[in-house]
Amino acid sequence: MSASHQPTPRPTACLALADGTVFYGTGFGATGETVAELVFNTAMTGYQEIMTDPSYAGQIVTFTFPHIGNTGVTDEDDETADPVAAGMVVKWDPTEPSNWRATGDLVAWLEKRGRICIGGLDTRRLTRAIRQQGAPHVALAHDPEGNFDLAALVAKARAWQGLVGLDLAKDVTCAQSYRWNEMRWAWPQGYQPRTEPGMRVVAIDYGAKRNILRCLASAGCDVTVLPATATAEEVMALNPEGVFLSNGPGDPAATGAYAVPTIQGLLERDIPVFGICLGHQMLALALGAKTIKMNHGHHGANHPVKDMETGKVEITSMNHGFTVDSQTLPAGVVETHVSLFDGSNCGIRIADRPVFSVQYHPEASPGPQDSYYLFERFAEAMRKNRAA
Repeated sequence: MSASHQPTPRPTACLALADGTVFYGTGFGATGETVAELVFNTAMTGYQEIMTDPSYAGQIVTFTFPHIGNTGVTDEDDETADPVAAGMVVKWDPTEPSNWRATGDLVAWLEKRGRICIGGLDTRRLTRAIRQQGAPHVALAHDPEGNFDLAALVAKARAWQGLVGLDLAKDVTCAQSYRWNEMRWAWPQGYQPRTEPGMRVVAIDYGAKRNILRCLASAGCDVTVLPATATAEEVMALNPEGVFLSNGPGDPAATGAYAVPTIQGLLERDIPVFGICLGHQMLALALGAKTIKMNHGHHGANHPVKDMETGKVEITSMNHGFTVDSQTLPAGVVETHVSLFDGSNCGIRIADRPVFSVQYHPEASPGPQDSYYLFERFAEAMRKNRAA
């Protein structure tokens, strides 16, 4: 791609790709510039959860679904305190919200949170380009006056280092440990706290989503969250009955520099371990496997994954640009799930121990309940250990 596309007479935003392509559109949200990797997400709902998912650090999200903003925003749907994705690209400018749960509109929410966005683009064409050429480095600019230094924006996109070799978990992890007891949303009470004692779980936060922690609480866990840099000694000092490895952003090999020794230390203990997304990749690295950068990654809520042990197909939510290389899995590690889109690895377990992980997000409910059994499996493993 080399030509420029200018669908509006007075563009107030532009998206500059590292190959020199420039897309013009209407800016909304915050003004200014940002540089990141551009990915596309095929989900039809959940734009607020996507923008606040820490796994999107260092990325601008192109939404293939055109109706973005129509259900507004509500604080209950934030996966973390503030948006983490660097920006948003949409087909149609966001409309006024129409939903009984809405407490605000998306545009004002994005402006307040400092996220730069662009509307009016041919997102399907942009998505095809990403699929064919890989996730590009881009610069996104929003200026109400329409003044853009295109050469400088393209240069910034080309100069950006990219996600390979980048440890972003340290940027999105919690600053200190905390307890979590809020359970999954349920009608009509909404979110309720867990009051009964449960199994002691330490969750290592590489960029944990709130709804994952809620699912752990609903499965019967008393959750203590520790920062990504926690050592095995710090984890075991809390006397956990299970350890959870959370989702997160960036290159797993870079985060693994400090996370892998911790996980290897925990694997020497006889306690259940469960990982999701980056946590899945961290576990694989700790077991001796390798991870690789994908062409354009998996981002959406409609990804079919096959459970190789039961034959069941789950519809899953995914957000990852790196994957575990199944060819490098060592003996004794079983590949449990694979993507039906491209055959990439989506799950592993140790053959004779309650240690397992999945690449997708079972808490996101795209199925809607296809994958919740994983939290129950983790809880059951802890109950068996307790009984023994």
